[in-house]
Amino acid sequence: MTRTLEQNGDGSGLTSMVAALPASILPAFALLDNVRSAWNVGSVFRTADAVGLAGLFLCGLTPTPPRPDIEKTALGASLTVPWDYWSDPVETVVCLQEAGIPVVALEQVPRAEPFETFSYPFPLCCVVGHERSGVSAAVLDRVDAAVEIPMLGHKDSLNVAVSFGVLAYALHRARARSLATEPTATGVLCNGEGPG
Repeated sequence: MTRTLEQNGDGSGLTSMVAALPASILPAFALLDNVRSAWNVGSVFRTADAVGLAGLFLCGLTPTPPRPDIEKTALGASLTVPWDYWSDPVETVVCLQEAGIPVVALEQVPRAEPFETFSYPFPLCCVVGHERSGVSAAVLDRVDAAVEIPMLGHKDSLNVAVSFGVLAYALHRARARSLATEPTATGVLCNGEGPG
């Protein structure tokens, strides 16, 4: 059984779905822009489950469950992480933005900010791209921001599933920090301190 994000396929249910997310779910999505390897897709599912990601948008030529080659690395996470397939990644970005969800690409482009210091707005959707060509130019033209992982060795990129894992845990840490400093309904910060 699949758990889909969006039954009507036009983005109209995203706003209410985000509002109804339980506190245990990280209010972040990932969009896979033409990721070709089913093994990478399975690894993304497994990492998404590990950090409690709200869901995945599988776009373009990205393989979708159920497939044995996805399950080889997902190990059942394709049944626990909500997902949906959209043929056009640009249309998906536009629908997310129209629902008030900022979209951030993980890509090495001139405007990219370091992933460790970027101020992540929640909820949000992060985009990872094709193993060879990265996030498509059409998607990059539409996203709200871009972040990058610094490459300090001889190679200029990481595997897409590894990159997603690095980013997913950065999102998890950023959300934990924002909750620790967010005032509650009583005006008391979640870390127990009152407003300044």
